[in-house]
Amino acid sequence: MAAARRRFEWPLQAALYTAFMALVALLSTAPAWQALPPGTAVVTVTLLHHGQRVEPCRPYTAEELARLPPNMRAPQKCGRERVPVLVELDIDGVNVMRESAPPAGLSRDGASSLYRRVQLTAGEHRLTVRMKDAPGDPFNHTREATVKLAPAQVLVIDFDNAKGITLS
Repeated sequence: MAAARRRFEWPLQAALYTAFMALVALLSTAPAWQALPPGTAVVTVTLLHHGQRVEPCRPYTAEELARLPPNMRAPQKCGRERVPVLVELDIDGVNVMRESAPPAGLSRDGASSLYRRVQLTAGEHRLTVRMKDAPGDPFNHTREATVKLAPAQVLVIDFDNAKGITLS
């Protein structure tokens, strides 16, 4: 009985491996999948940025300095909490995104992060990006541009402290 079983083990194992490989080959080509519909482009807004402090730094008073240990006597007292970063995106005059990215961390003192994708038809579009990272009402960073997007093109909108809002 054991000899008969051994005689069929290798052919049965080969048949099962062949069936598995055929299934993998079929599934790798059979369902046609497209990342984007034809004639569509993507605008991606990505951001990792520290907003400004909620309260400005101020000098310590003489009493406050006297209460601090000598190794902790800094010239100014600065709060840790930062402002949430607000980003707006208008495409062809229509607001398509308004996102507020809160600062990370338990003390709300980390960087704000944001990642959003907007699909639109390929072609020429007028983009307006506004960002607010300071306390107060007005947006303190703005960028307007006319871009021509090819089908399946991805346009990335980012922020760089030295350059401001960048499109690439």
